[in-house]
Amino acid sequence: MDKRSLYTVALALSAACGIPKDQYNAKALEAEELSRKYQDEEGKTAALQQKVTELTAQLAAQQQKTVETKEQLERKSSEYENLSSSLKGEIEAGKIELSELKGRMTVKMKDKILFASGSSRIGKEGQEALAKVADAFKNLQGKIVRVEGHTDDVPTDPKSQFPTNWELSLGRAMAVVRYLQDRGVDPTLLSAAGYGQYHPIAPNDSPENKSQNRRIEIVLAPAG
Repeated sequence: MDKRSLYTVALALSAACGIPKDQYNAKALEAEELSRKYQDEEGKTAALQQKVTELTAQLAAQQQKTVETKEQLERKSSEYENLSSSLKGEIEAGKIELSELKGRMTVKMKDKILFASGSSRIGKEGQEALAKVADAFKNLQGKIVRVEGHTDDVPTDPKSQFPTNWELSLGRAMAVVRYLQDRGVDPTLLSAAGYGQYHPIAPNDSPENKSQNRRIEIVLAPAG
């Protein structure tokens, strides 16, 4: 038996027992008020249940969207797969790092496998790695290849070929661009940029961190 039925029975018993009219009316008003409050609470409960149902559905939809977005971001391009396969040995040896996000692929190479200290001449080890990069880039369409040079914060000799890290980083980037072109990459897709010491990926506070900052990044991105 629900609460409203109990209140109705209580009123009926009160009348049968000869309760005075004023007391009866007071109890009737009290019962009516309690019944209204009960109905209000029932309505609030139903509204809350509906809200919970709606929020649960929204959460499920958002979770599905998040999963789809993650899968899309993690989906690798054919260029990435080809390059990852070609450079498997160098990647496993820690000479090269390869990443891809939102259609933008980055080949990160430490300067020590490419250049001697203070030089923009590509060494044998660097040539071998870049040759594999070039092979993977030969048939690119709708992409651009930007070679970015980076240094640590150690100043160069002002009287040298590269008086500042600006010149050194750009000289190295241009050397890589020329090598890729010589290996058959379409020169209209290529560009070079030097960032000097101003885009570090680690604090220049230890030899290990300085080594991380001395790098070449080859960025493969959608054209236009």
